Amino acid sequence: MHQLAKVLGERIRTQRKAKGFSQDALALSCGVDRSYMGRIERGEVNITVEKLYRIATVMECEPQFLLPAALSLHDLASDLEARD
Repeated sequence: MHQLAKVLGERIRTQRKAKGFSQDALALSCGVDRSYMGRIERGEVNITVEKLYRIATVMECEPQFLLPAALSLHDLASDLEARD
């Protein structure tokens, strides 16, 4: 699942930059610490659905816009093996 968090974080970062938010401004608007927002964007944490909706609302987009396309089972299996 680490791959999923990583791709989600990249999509959040891309949308944040497209909307002209600094990481600090987005974090403040979402009610999270700036360092936590950095960890989200780097894919180091799995965020809750609530946080996904909060981020999407602040950036005025639908939550599904931030979600990556479904990963293949092979990609997920490879990611799990790499973590072991």
